[in-house]
Parts: sequence; structure tokens; C-alpha cells
Amino acid sequence: YTVRLRSPHPKQRAFIESPAKRKIVRAGRRSGKTTGVALLAVDNFLDGHRILYAAPTAEQVDCFWFEVKRALEEPIDAGVFYKNESRHIIELPGTEQRIRAKTAWDADTLRGDWASLLILDEWQLMNEETWDRVGAPMLLDRENSIAVFIYTPPSLHSRSRTKARDPRHAAKMFKKAAADTSGRWEAFHFTSHDNPHISKAALDDITQDMTRLAYEQEILAEDKEDDPRALWRREEMIDAFRVTKHPLLTRVVVGIDPPGGVTECGIVVAGLGDDGDGYILDDRSLAGSPQVWGTAAVAAYNAHDADRMVAEINFGGDMVASTIRTIDPTISYRDVRASRGKAIRAEPVAALYEQGRVHHVGFMTALEDELCFWVPGMGMASPNRMDALVWALTELMLGRL
Repeated sequence: YTVRLRSPHPKQRAFIESPAKRKIVRAGRRSGKTTGVALLAVDNFLDGHRILYAAPTAEQVDCFWFEVKRALEEPIDAGVFYKNESRHIIELPGTEQRIRAKTAWDADTLRGDWASLLILDEWQLMNEETWDRVGAPMLLDRENSIAVFIYTPPSLHSRSRTKARDPRHAAKMFKKAAADTSGRWEAFHFTSHDNPHISKAALDDITQDMTRLAYEQEILAEDKEDDPRALWRREEMIDAFRVTKHPLLTRVVVGIDPPGGVTECGIVVAGLGDDGDGYILDDRSLAGSPQVWGTAAVAAYNAHDADRMVAEINFGGDMVASTIRTIDPTISYRDVRASRGKAIRAEPVAALYEQGRVHHVGFMTALEDELCFWVPGMGMASPNRMDALVWALTELMLGRL
């Protein structure tokens, strides 16, 4: 029976044929990464291996599943291989030879299985424990087991949807793999332009609708630490003044930037030290209903023994104060209304960072990403975490704007 495998393009062939036990692929959108791992999966399946493919969403699983079904259609129809469509399983009956595709945001959805080839697609969106605590132990049954990680550098928008504790964990893994000299790890990079099967004219056209940063991340598959046009610079303004503990705090403020739509509610806690510097203590931003984010804001206020809560009311109006006071009427609360643009409000706060007068206590990756990726005037998503931070530090250090 004929197995219909597509011919891999050169970049796909490189990671398919690599002998490394741990492979990580950083690839642009429509670059052929999912087709490539489908080819890898079918090759290994035909060699008698047990393959588990996982991706965060059903749509991504469907793309992989379409490719492996297409390749194995004739032997499946002939009854050589058994296919279970609802569970996304193809197997040789009576053996452990199998391909299975599953959705997996986090570790729990993968538990209870094992594989000799584990493929984690859209790895940048998954929780780190999917590999650390579940994926790696799955491979214990076979000495030469292989793990493959596929990712596209996450945009600021996609970082807000990730299940990872550290939205940059895939980039860090890639850097580790690229530096490996043992041969156990290998890193691969290819762009959307490397796929010979997509229209170059269409690709050129769609890139005209993208920002330069989005093009570099989504098409060129470049990991970005921050945008040089942003008001904040991670290394010089945040990392250089980061601390692990704070001095005695004379005041603590919770800043809130309620969502204007389906975005997150910014909830950031800041304190004023007895040394006169500002300390960013906590980022509890989240998406949800007013009851959900109001409860989170009040919990942050109580957890840090705050003196004041300040909330922007441009979108929520009286609803914001009503929400907070319904949850806890004892909160010391003040409305603030934005009468100037985000950049104008943020610039004095960014200046405090440049002066070394603001310190992050520990790491708050999602907040720091937003600070270092948001570019004024570029039509980017509303930076709710940044706005909440700006309101809190303005109240503490700059007076009322």
C-alpha cells in the first residue's frame, strides 16, 4: 500500500533528519512547521514508534491530523492500520505502534500516556510543566526517545493568552539548544519565506498590513527581547535596578486600569520606600467580568496592606467604584480620569525608571513585556498593565496628573 508523504522542503528536512534527541524549531507562520512534524511523525510511526503530538487548540491539532491521515489513507482504508477519528489515533492493532494527537494547554491534559517521540507544537503558549513534569517522564520507557518543540515567537497579544509562567520560556529553550555542543540538543530556524509552497505575492501583500515588530516575530520568526521604540528598555531600566526585597514602605497603592473590551484588567501594586524610591510589588492583572477583576483588585489591596486604590474610569465610569465598594466598602478608593494620551502619562514614569528610582521586586514577566513592547502611536492593543502601573506610581511619586 502506498504511503503518500509530501516531499519536505530543505528547512523541514533538516530537523526531520537531525539525529538530536531534543530538537526545537523556531518558525514563522505558514512556514510548514506543522507539515514538517507530521512528516516526522509518519516516518517514525512506520518505523514502529509511538508518537504523541500535542498543541494548545483543536484547530492546530486538526492541521496535523489532516496531514497524517492523508499520508496513511491507503493502509487505513485497507484495514492495515486502525483509525479512531474522535480520539485522533492511528495504530497498528496488537502493538504499541501509534500516532495520537491531543490538545494540551497544560500538563494535566497529557498525563497518563507515554511516547517514544513527543511533539509539542505552539510550545510558546503551553505551560512549562507540560514538558518538565509530564512530557519528559513520558519518554522514560525508551532509551532513544525524541522530543520536538515547535514555536513562533509570541507577539504581545499572544503572550496575554499563554498558559506559561514565563512567556519567554520557548525563546530561552531555543537559546539553550543553540548553545549546546553535546549533540543532544539542536535548534532550527526558518521563516515564512522559506516555504516554497506558499504564494510569495500573497506573503508580500499581507506583510504590508503588519507592524515591523509583528513581521519580525510572526514572519521572520525572530525572538525579541523588547522593541527599541518602546518607552521602557528591559536591561537598562528594569533589570539594572531589580531587587529581591524592598525597604520599609511608607505607602502602598493599587493601580487599576479596567478593560475597555475583552482585554485584561490591569491590576498593579506599587509601594513608596522610606528611601524615596518606588517598588513594584505585584501584578495581578487578569481577564474577566467586573466581579472577577474587582475581587482580584480588593484581594491585592488587602494582601499588601495598601493605603489607596486608584482606578481609571474613562471606560467604566461609576461602575468601577460601585464594583469595588460592593466587594469591600472599606477600601480607600479614588477615581482618576485620563485627559491626556497614554504616552504623555507614561513618559514621566518612564523617566523615573531611567533615573533608577523604580525597582521591580522579583520578576513580573507579562508586565515587563508590555512595558518593553508597547510603542506609542502604533495602534497596538491597550497596555492595561502598563496603565495600572503608571496610575499607581503617579499617585505615589508624581502627585495627581
